[in-house]
Amino acid sequence: MLPNMFNFTAPTQFNPLVMQPQAMTQQATRHARRVYVGGLPPTANEQTVAIYFNQVMAAIGGNTAGPGDAVLNVYINHDKKFAFVEMRSVEEASNAMALDGIMFEGAPVKVRRPTDYNPSLAAALGPSQPNPNLNLGAVGLTPGSAGGLEGPDRIFVGGLPYYFTEAQVRELLESFGPLRGFDLVKDRETGNSKGYAFCVYQDLNVTDIACAALNGIKMGDKTLTVRRANQGTSQPRPEQETILLHAQQQVQMQKLVLQVGGALPTKVVCLTQVVSADELRDDEEYEDILEDMREEGRKYGNLVKAVIPRPDPSGAAVPGVGKVFLEYA
Repeated sequence: MLPNMFNFTAPTQFNPLVMQPQAMTQQATRHARRVYVGGLPPTANEQTVAIYFNQVMAAIGGNTAGPGDAVLNVYINHDKKFAFVEMRSVEEASNAMALDGIMFEGAPVKVRRPTDYNPSLAAALGPSQPNPNLNLGAVGLTPGSAGGLEGPDRIFVGGLPYYFTEAQVRELLESFGPLRGFDLVKDRETGNSKGYAFCVYQDLNVTDIACAALNGIKMGDKTLTVRRANQGTSQPRPEQETILLHAQQQVQMQKLVLQVGGALPTKVVCLTQVVSADELRDDEEYEDILEDMREEGRKYGNLVKAVIPRPDPSGAAVPGVGKVFLEYA
């Protein structure tokens, strides 16, 4: 009776030996096809996340597995405001890594690999980096930022005072040049900084310069630890020494500004609209201006240091140009 009840008379209707290879393949690639999305607003749900990521993946040209939607499944943890988005293919999941920082319902979200992602296994399954030709501008992201915070040039920045904001940490790091990716790690429950961050520079040549200049710097009651995330400390090459000295000057200026996080009275006075960028380009004129500022500053107390940021010869943006910083004892 059992064969007749369950209609198993035609063996071609159910063949576990045919289904098993496909199920095993999906399970083996699942860790490389899933994407972690953090910082979701409370209104997010599985449907809205799936629709949104299907739309943005199509907009940037990230769908590579054929026609149809890229998202297979979405799981949301509403309490901790994060989701796991499962893509059709490993390549599409890698393309989704370029969406880090994209605005979802008015809030920037973090796009990361899940904790069970295994890079060594994933390397044999498909591309591990986003396609460099993705049209990120179509969704409001900066072209050239694909790759986010992955790769050998990722920098670990530890020992940050907990009261430093994202903007303050970014400003310090950008003394060396524009960032391609940045993440100040925060507690998921409280949203407070955990005191460390990761970053990648657009110009990878400044990676070792930034590590050498920032490592060991004291910020408040903390000492920074700055190094390549996957390696030990590295030293800049001899031809980078001039850039390093210039960058250290900018770091010193940032240290004066950030040392108490802007929340308490400081011993640093910032003078604005005192000098122009053009006046600071000539070495001799710069030294004259700096000495004049020292003389003026000493009239009002025990001056410890005067810092005047100079324009970068390459034209790169330098924080604080046109300002004078005076530190008193």
